[in-house]
Amino acid sequence: MAQGHKFQDLEETGEALVGFINSSQPDKLKGLKDEHQALFDQHTETAKIVTQILKDLAQIEENAGQRLLDMEQEKMQREKELESLEEQLRQCTAKSQITDSELQFLQREFESLRNAENELEILQSEVEEDTTEVIPSAVYVAQVYYLITKIKWEYDTPANILKGVHYGADLATPINIDTSSRSRIDVSDQLWGFVSTEW
Repeated sequence: MAQGHKFQDLEETGEALVGFINSSQPDKLKGLKDEHQALFDQHTETAKIVTQILKDLAQIEENAGQRLLDMEQEKMQREKELESLEEQLRQCTAKSQITDSELQFLQREFESLRNAENELEILQSEVEEDTTEVIPSAVYVAQVYYLITKIKWEYDTPANILKGVHYGADLATPINIDTSSRSRIDVSDQLWGFVSTEW
């Protein structure tokens, strides 16, 4: 009974819907449908455009972020290069200071050596002059002593030893006197004993 009542209600509703459709204006429904389709198409196109804009914006942000990262890395690289150049500059400056100091030292040494060379040249000149004057006179005096005493001395002996040979008329007599153990008068008398009184 209840099911029959429900079926009757459904039938009445279906008839009412058919009646409504039949009583409606088809052109008006078609126009409403077209407007709804146009609105849907516009919404779909807008969604596509917004999606593309969002994709482009995301790409721009990604590119900007990558460029910012690249710039940061480049900045760090430049800072490292700058630090390296500053360190090289410090080292070059230190080397330059050392080189300047060494150069000044070498210049002073050179001046000192040049002055020493000049002094040596002056001293050598003085010695040559003295030698030119003294040696011939010393040789002359030694020759005179030999002619008088006939004694030929050895000069490579210790300071306290008188060593030589007296060449007499018939005999050569060796002389070896330790002056540290004898008085100067005894030594002088012994030497004069070799000298002939016959002129």
